[in-house]
Amino acid sequence: MMTPLSFTAPTLDYLLLTPFLIVLGAACVGILVEAFVARSVRFATQVVVAVVGLAAAIAVIAWRWGTAGQGLVDPVQASSTSIVSGTVLVDGPVQSMWAILFGFGLISVIGFAERRVHSGATAFTPSAAAIPGSQAETDAAEAGLVHSEVFPLALFSIAGMALLVSANDLLVLFVGLEILSLPLYVMSGLARHRRLVSQEAALKYFLLGAAASAIFLFGVALLFGFAGGFSYDKIAAGVSFTAGADPLLLGGLALIAVGLLFKIGAVPFHSWVPDVYQGAPTPVTAFMSVCTKIAAVGGLLRLFYVALGGMRWTWQPILAAVAILTIVVGAIIAINQADVKRILAYSSIAHAGFVLVPVVGAVTLGNNLASGQAGSVASILFYLVAYGFATIGAFTVVSLIRSQGHEVTDLNAWAGVGRKHPVIGIAMLIFLLSLAGIPLTAGFIGKFAAFAAAWRGGFWWLALVAIAGSLVAVYIYIRVIQVMFFQQAGEDPDRAEVAPIGVPSWIVLIICIIGTIGLGLVPGPLLDLLQSAATFVIPSGT
Repeated sequence: MMTPLSFTAPTLDYLLLTPFLIVLGAACVGILVEAFVARSVRFATQVVVAVVGLAAAIAVIAWRWGTAGQGLVDPVQASSTSIVSGTVLVDGPVQSMWAILFGFGLISVIGFAERRVHSGATAFTPSAAAIPGSQAETDAAEAGLVHSEVFPLALFSIAGMALLVSANDLLVLFVGLEILSLPLYVMSGLARHRRLVSQEAALKYFLLGAAASAIFLFGVALLFGFAGGFSYDKIAAGVSFTAGADPLLLGGLALIAVGLLFKIGAVPFHSWVPDVYQGAPTPVTAFMSVCTKIAAVGGLLRLFYVALGGMRWTWQPILAAVAILTIVVGAIIAINQADVKRILAYSSIAHAGFVLVPVVGAVTLGNNLASGQAGSVASILFYLVAYGFATIGAFTVVSLIRSQGHEVTDLNAWAGVGRKHPVIGIAMLIFLLSLAGIPLTAGFIGKFAAFAAAWRGGFWWLALVAIAGSLVAVYIYIRVIQVMFFQQAGEDPDRAEVAPIGVPSWIVLIICIIGTIGLGLVPGPLLDLLQSAATFVIPSGT
């Protein structure tokens, strides 16, 4: 007689999962809106669903923040944060990253709603399934069709990002990685203009992303063979008892790092970034350049600090080399670019290197993993916030610079735009100065905190390399500023102009300007807030 199988129901804390479930639920509602809501009001409905869903998720996190005492999660209740049979962990850093992800996701979907600069249409093609340049595409444009599926796609991607940063299990980490990636592959090919370039970008992103996912999954298999399980605590226990170099451990570490560094856009896994950033719709480029990087860094932090913290002496030199290569390649190649979106793409690559500097350096502050961890994570999160405000703001300005209804990304065509349109010119100036790390901007405080964390951790030489790379990168942004304000505009009738700005773009620009200047002048409250909730909870076992 066969013994009946026993099943233990997973422990679910719905209160902890509420922000994630709200975003996932809003994405599902968006799918229903596409199926059942009349086309005439579908776009507005999708905007409302996306904005309300993300705002509600942020409100729940803020409520928990206000009721938890010191930080986002009460230390007394830390053991209860391991949920779904230990595969998901919700602690201070997770909820901090959720708040940041949902915040920048909200800003991004507001940017998606912009229609005025596109002569009454969004930045997205009216018919994604139509062949570029075909009569079907022309008919869809003339009929005024609007591609509103981008909103639930973005929400699903944000839900995947939230799952990625809260994963306490390699399989959940992989699932989060795929949920965030698949919508981005589709969104990258939805540009209204330059359809072939957009579809080429989507295909490149899909093929390279699929390869990176396969490499990542192979690494998961190797780590499972090493530890006998997928959970981070089992991997950490296996690392602590390992004497010498285990090939399964080293191979799994290397392959999983490839998958995460690909999403961050670090060298040598950066080749997709310039083409995809240039070909994707500019609002999507802004979204992926910020939110994807935040999610990938968050997933890498927990994996390397918690599961693989015991072998940090092995992976720290590797990540340090990757950080240096990323800074050098991003900063130097950006100097020779003539397209603004490609300049910002290589700038994003350089910033991926800058954010890896505190990841490498700050975890050596003491004799155990927890020592110095809070300062490390807080500096990384602050840097990502500063980078997010400046990058989304800069790409929003790019979407406004147009000629005959089309975006103009040729830098030479931007000559004199800053003087002719001082409001937009000053906004771009603020964002570029922050990306350069000039004082009185959030970017300066972010770089100072990040490099100081590495210096305190004993990686002073890496901090010096990062400072030198930052000085080189200043030329990139000064070059754009010089063209916008100090170069004489020609008489070309196709020269760039600032399109009429709609309410969504104004909202995005104002939020990004306030964030960039405010955090540059008064960074203390946010730094203290992140510091109070920046220690990873390490479960004792599942």
